[in-house]
Amino acid sequence: MKFNLAILLLVTFLNVDTYAQSYTSYFTGNTVDGAATATGGVCLMGGATEDDNAMRWFLERAGGGDILVLRASGSDGYNDYLYSELGTTVNSVETIVCNNASASNESYIHQKIQQAEGIWFAGGDQWDYVSYWRNTAIDSLINDAIANRNIVIGGTSAGMAILGGFYFSAENGTVTSSQALSNPYRTDVTVDSTSFIPTDYLTDVITDTHYDDPDRKGRHVVFLSRILTDYGVAAKGIACDEYTAVCIDSEGLARVYGEYPDSDDNAYFIQTNCELEDVNPEDCSPGNALNWNLGNAALKVHKVKGTYAGANTLDLNDWNTGVGGEWEDWYVDNGELNELAGDQPLCSSISVEEKDNTIEINIYPNPTDSHLLVKFDDALSLPRMIQIRNLIGQMIQEHNTRISKETIIDVSALSPGIYFVEASFENKKSLTKQFVVK
Repeated sequence: MKFNLAILLLVTFLNVDTYAQSYTSYFTGNTVDGAATATGGVCLMGGATEDDNAMRWFLERAGGGDILVLRASGSDGYNDYLYSELGTTVNSVETIVCNNASASNESYIHQKIQQAEGIWFAGGDQWDYVSYWRNTAIDSLINDAIANRNIVIGGTSAGMAILGGFYFSAENGTVTSSQALSNPYRTDVTVDSTSFIPTDYLTDVITDTHYDDPDRKGRHVVFLSRILTDYGVAAKGIACDEYTAVCIDSEGLARVYGEYPDSDDNAYFIQTNCELEDVNPEDCSPGNALNWNLGNAALKVHKVKGTYAGANTLDLNDWNTGVGGEWEDWYVDNGELNELAGDQPLCSSISVEEKDNTIEINIYPNPTDSHLLVKFDDALSLPRMIQIRNLIGQMIQEHNTRISKETIIDVSALSPGIYFVEASFENKKSLTKQFVVK
């Protein structure tokens, strides 16, 4: 009896200790923090097995520093893979599994985020990530590291799903394409815009993964229709097949990695049709099947094969200039998604290059959520007009009075996304600068 009681007490103690532990850490490499400089960027992985060349891209952008893998399930499967199996030198790899929401309060995790040059989000359930980390020190420290230390980030499956200004939170579970298309306002179509982990070039993007699965494309289109209907934002989509990755550098060039032509690996870049005057769905309402036809061309999609070298690209500064892709037209007719061969859109977004490289305008802060300070070079005369334009060139604001060398513009009413300041001068010269509303 005494022996059985001792065993019972021991098991009880271990169970209490395990429950109380809010995280589990697995460490590989040098325990001394590495002095490294990251070069930024985002790696979006479609799920299943990681693409080795895309992961090498991710590690190289970390500059040989420390890699932190954050997850809410699983164990140390990434440690040896990232530390030694890819042949790219890093100082350390540490996986931290957050067992519950209280992990967000752990100072040890905070310290590791502050020391990391690269952060990778594993697969799992994205609602765990959102509910554990959003509006906590964890997402604040990650966003600070992206903004001020230029760390590289990335994720696969659920880890990719959270990397956008908009995201499918899966708060009420997953949803299939047929379910979402039949009623875009089902309770499980949870499209969230609450700030979480926004990054440059993805502030107006919602991602999706496992695109080999036919139950993904339709629901992704529904997500876009909901963002346009609910928020008035012509958002964009980036999606990957399971063994495909999109790697976006700090200049906005997206490279697609995969094993084409040995495997049919694809990435998809989806946007509303900028050739149309009105891009809104004909019917996106509760209880009704989605209708988003617009002449069989509601959406323009750039489908890009993923290659070993990541040779095929799309420039996310304009979402139009690409190498190695093909254009498709997508539309939804009474809840059914259709895909047709299409043409490159004749319109494109504003170029972010200034039209005169000898003089320029500067803007602060960038990204912003309230006001923008537009500062003009002393060599410039004052502009006659300042306009704010969106990605497809539409004018959102116009200012032609009270313009000075340092002009403050209120942008607090703008939805999250990428915009441009365009200053026009009497000599017909104009200067353009990109900024992000977060």
